[in-house]
Formats: sequence, C-alpha cells, structure tokens
Amino acid sequence: MTARRSAETTRAWQRMLSGRRLDLLDPSPLDIEIVDIAHGLARVARWNGQTSGAHIFSVAQHTLLVEAVMRQQTPRVDTRFRLAALLHDAPEYVIGDMISPFKAVLGGDYKVVEKRLLSAIHVRFGLPAVLADEITQQIKAADRGAAYLEATHLAGFSRTEAKRLFGRDPGLPEATERDYLTPWTAARAEKQFLERFNALHA
Repeated sequence: MTARRSAETTRAWQRMLSGRRLDLLDPSPLDIEIVDIAHGLARVARWNGQTSGAHIFSVAQHTLLVEAVMRQQTPRVDTRFRLAALLHDAPEYVIGDMISPFKAVLGGDYKVVEKRLLSAIHVRFGLPAVLADEITQQIKAADRGAAYLEATHLAGFSRTEAKRLFGRDPGLPEATERDYLTPWTAARAEKQFLERFNALHA
C-alpha cells in the first residue's frame, strides 16, 4: 500500500497553532505559516537533546548559526539564498529532527516527505521549489560548519572526530561563536528566528 493510499485511513496531517492543517503527504504552501515554523523549530532539540547547557540547542538556533556560517563563507551570496539557508531545516517543525544515522536506517521514504515539505515551504516564501545545485552545496557546507561547532562546543566530540565527520572549523568571529553556541530559551530562539526571517524576507 502506498503512502497516499494509506492516508485514506490514517491521519497524515497536523493541526498547527495558527489554525492551519498541514498535510504531510501533499503539503500546500497556503497551509504554511512562518509563525508555526518558528514556534516548532524553537522546541525541537538538535543532537537528540544530547547537548550541554541549561536549555536544549534548538533547530531554530541551529538554522540561525547555519545562516551566520554561510555569511562568513560566502559574504556576497544573494539574500534570497541566505533565507534558504535559514529555512533549510524548516520541515523539522512538523517532522522533528532525526539524526543522520537514523535517517540512513529509514531510507528513501523519509527523504521524499522531507523534500516535498521543503519545496512547499520554498514556494510559500518566494524561493525556487528546488534550489540550484551550487546553492544547495553552499548551504550544505554551512550546515557542516555549524555541525562542527555544535559537535565540539556542545555535543562532546573531539576536534579530530568532528573534523573527520563534518569538515573544518568555519572560523566564525569569537563573539558570534560564543553567542550562537550558548543554548537559548525556546522563547528567545523563536523570537530571533522570526526577526532574522523578517530581515531576509523583506
């Protein structure tokens, strides 16, 4: 039985606090609201919660870190693609943050749902449904740089192990690194995510 057929008998949508009802199998850009994304991502833990600090290190804070790394690595990149970097993990506001090893276990079905959601999110906010390969690679490089920093500052990885798994230290300014790698409250992560979104989307 396909995922679409099974949806006839199994609920495949989630009600959002905004009142929207998002269908995971056939997501409509019209059912996507940035307030729902910000609220959800601020409450989803990176690294399955296995991070140091008084608060979880949220996906919202991670996406802000990725966008900061992208600015450091490619300072002349178009603002729209900085927005794409901020939104690169946006599907996790509804499907959660599954660590890479578990994604590998689940295989293709998970990726299909994730890509479908991301395309709908892109369309909702005026981005191409599918990004050019060059931009996708730039975002992935920034994501790896952020993962290196999170791994070594928050998740207990040695620098040698993090370099082998994620690549090199992206070299953020010390003050920026210190701020972005101190886990925030959910309220602060949500607020700062929305502020950065509004700055980039404007």
